[in-house]
Amino acid sequence: MEYFYARVSTKNQKADRQLDAAKSAGFEEKRIYVDYESGKNFNRVNWVVLKSKLKRNDTLFIKSIDRLGRNYKEIIHIWSELTHERGVDIVVLDMPLLDTRREKNLLGTFISDLVLQVLSFVAENERTYILQRQAEGIAAAKARGVKFGRPRRKLPERFNALVILWQSGAITLSEAARQAEIPISTFRIRALELVDKIKANRRKVVITPI
Repeated sequence: MEYFYARVSTKNQKADRQLDAAKSAGFEEKRIYVDYESGKNFNRVNWVVLKSKLKRNDTLFIKSIDRLGRNYKEIIHIWSELTHERGVDIVVLDMPLLDTRREKNLLGTFISDLVLQVLSFVAENERTYILQRQAEGIAAAKARGVKFGRPRRKLPERFNALVILWQSGAITLSEAARQAEIPISTFRIRALELVDKIKANRRKVVITPI
């Protein structure tokens, strides 16, 4: 039996190129398994299902080696388990040398495993390089003053007054948060920030009429 496995990292990405390759190779939809999960995770739902179905003399097709995953050691482990222990053939469409159906002898196995290790190493290095570039880009952006994450919640006009009423004991924290229409935890954090700022600047806050 022949199966095709495709993977993209998120549901927002499309697996069209891989699926086109599968159809061009003559695969019916019922023999195509697709995951929309990161290559770091080897417990992907459809991969686990497909792996459990693979048996001796079956053939697994993938478009490129990094569709199996992004972890070098794990790819080598899976490749060895399927081909050497379970007798499953693997065909990588983008790399004809990675076709275990050909030259089933010691030399053919050696060449296939060697190419696999080189490509897996390259795939992991590429991922490491991408993560490094992302980290450098984020650091550079922060240095330029770019802020990341969700924007802070806008506070009501009476927030300062409510903080002083709460600090003076005139109202409770929960009542102050209710009037500000924000969660208690948010009110406390922003209120304490305001108090610290006032202390640092040594200035008085004018209470606006309620």
